[in-house]
Amino acid sequence: MTKDLSLREAQSAVDEWIRQYGVRYFSELTNMACLTEEVGELARLMARKYGDQSFKAGEKTDLGEEMADVLWVLICLANQTGVDLTDALRASLEKKTKRDAERHKRNPKLASE
Repeated sequence: MTKDLSLREAQSAVDEWIRQYGVRYFSELTNMACLTEEVGELARLMARKYGDQSFKAGEKTDLGEEMADVLWVLICLANQTGVDLTDALRASLEKKTKRDAERHKRNPKLASE
């Protein structure tokens, strides 16, 4: 794949891959556990790269790979539960814009130095 993927196209591509190579989706509960595991792997990498921990010999260092693994399982869950991530993200952006239009600008903790 060389072209950009919209969220809707990504959902379709993952579904196609599952049907062609994956036999079927894991159960929703199994995928939720897998998502938690993948987020943990991303958290470990973030702690090593940006936090105080150091890398172990041979440990993965690719943030993009770990983020893509999280996205993959999240897309699987969306497909299984009938969630259109394009619509859901659009609604979330609208909600956050209405709710937080001025909130972060007024937060002294976020003021520019």
